[in-house]
Amino acid sequence: MPNQVNRTFNKKSQSIKRKVAFFDVDGTIFRSSLLIEITEKLIEKRYFPESIRERYMSAQKRWLDREGDYADYIKAVVGVFMEQIKGLPYSHFADTAKEVVTSEQKKVYRYTRDLIKELRKKNYFLLAISQSPKTILDPFCRILGFDKVYGRIFELGPSESITGNFIDEYLIENKANIVRRAIEKERLSLKGSIAVGDTEDDIPMLELVERPICFNPNRKLYKWAKRNQAEIVVERKDVIYKL
Repeated sequence: MPNQVNRTFNKKSQSIKRKVAFFDVDGTIFRSSLLIEITEKLIEKRYFPESIRERYMSAQKRWLDREGDYADYIKAVVGVFMEQIKGLPYSHFADTAKEVVTSEQKKVYRYTRDLIKELRKKNYFLLAISQSPKTILDPFCRILGFDKVYGRIFELGPSESITGNFIDEYLIENKANIVRRAIEKERLSLKGSIAVGDTEDDIPMLELVERPICFNPNRKLYKWAKRNQAEIVVERKDVIYKL
């Protein structure tokens, strides 16, 4: 009888699918961009030449002066990063990523930090999806208690140097691909599912869940949220409020 009871319990436990919450990272959890921070650190350590800052500083200034878009600033940094990363030994990059996480790990928004804690208590499966390199995402998200992390994975050459290409880039390009893959692979349920994002790039992910949360959204995501009656949450200084 005990064995039969155990078998019945195991079957029931295997059939239960966990609820899931998907999070963007840069600008949603982290109060900056992990890619920007690691680019700056690579310059500081002289793995990248200091002169490359000139190629994105003007875009940064336009954004800070509210004359340009943050997306243009990020695009400029990404261009420089992808150009300079070719040929860098992976070990140098991985060690630098750990340094950035150690120094910047507490630079997070209170709203998403507390939401993550709340969902962990409720046994949600926590999954991070980001366009940043997985090498820096893994240690950052591990501290917060994520179950799974999807990010860009570098292709390595014969000498363990970064080639500048990514593995399975098609998968990470559209976050809906990750959502569908995770639901099947991790045996998760979209019932009660949550997703949190801050730009229009997160819309494919937000469209698939029951509770989409647009956190500090840019203009395009804000308009989408209003049309689709999604939650809009803003954190400004020490105030968190819903629109």
